Amino acid sequence: MLVYHYSPDVVSENRFVKVGKKKLRLLVVRLKKEAQAAARGEAKPPCVLWIHGGGYMIGMPEMVFFSRAIDLVERCGAVVVSPDYSLSPFAPYPQALKECHAALKYVKKHADELGIDKSRIIVGGESAGGGLCAALCMLAKDKHSVNIAFQLPLYPMIDCFDTESSRDNHAKVWNTQLNHLGWWMYLRRLKGRKVPCYASPAQRRNYEGLPPCYTFIGDLEPFYAETLTFVENLQKAGVDAKVDVYQDFYHAYDMVQADKPEAQRAADVFVAEFQRMCEQYTAEN
Repeated sequence: MLVYHYSPDVVSENRFVKVGKKKLRLLVVRLKKEAQAAARGEAKPPCVLWIHGGGYMIGMPEMVFFSRAIDLVERCGAVVVSPDYSLSPFAPYPQALKECHAALKYVKKHADELGIDKSRIIVGGESAGGGLCAALCMLAKDKHSVNIAFQLPLYPMIDCFDTESSRDNHAKVWNTQLNHLGWWMYLRRLKGRKVPCYASPAQRRNYEGLPPCYTFIGDLEPFYAETLTFVENLQKAGVDAKVDVYQDFYHAYDMVQADKPEAQRAADVFVAEFQRMCEQYTAEN
């Protein structure tokens, strides 16, 4: 069952950034000052741009409150910023990525106002949000716009072509049929043209210089094979990248079965990896 986190120590607010004609809403979630001081002392908190999932078709920033992002706020004292990016039924690729990039640049520009550590700007997300996370890290690197400390693309939707695990998958929550629909909706404007890595990150050929990465994946879900390949490609390029594989996890198991001990263990490991990477990696901006 989905577990909505509510803590009296957590506060949220909406901010807005102009992207073309759109006023993009950013949900900012953080600890109250007293709780923040108890969690991190005088040290400025890291900031995680967390991108929600939903197959590029559905979803909202408030999914932060039942995803792994809320753990980063409550247990690590991080500031989470989640963009209300355009969904593919209304605006297919590249609009969502363009808006996430604008949100990332907003975080960098307003780091002092947000009270965050500018050297620890992190990008994460689950499912399609994990795909946008991976794509955004590539785009930011190639455009030299924001230096990202590390990335957290959880069970990411990154390959628009069938893989060994997505080709004939009938698992819960997300399967082959939904995957085909999600990619068609997102990429329909390309109309047979070559798919760039910013649309489907698995198409990337040069992984050198991308941010360090941590992710986890279930062995039953469609994105299993593409996630392992993504991590392997990062490792081959000399990037610190790690994936934990959980047996019998279907897609978004950590959220859908959040009350299960194995899901809670995955959440604990995720928090530990986040803390490790925060100690190990910075990126000057």
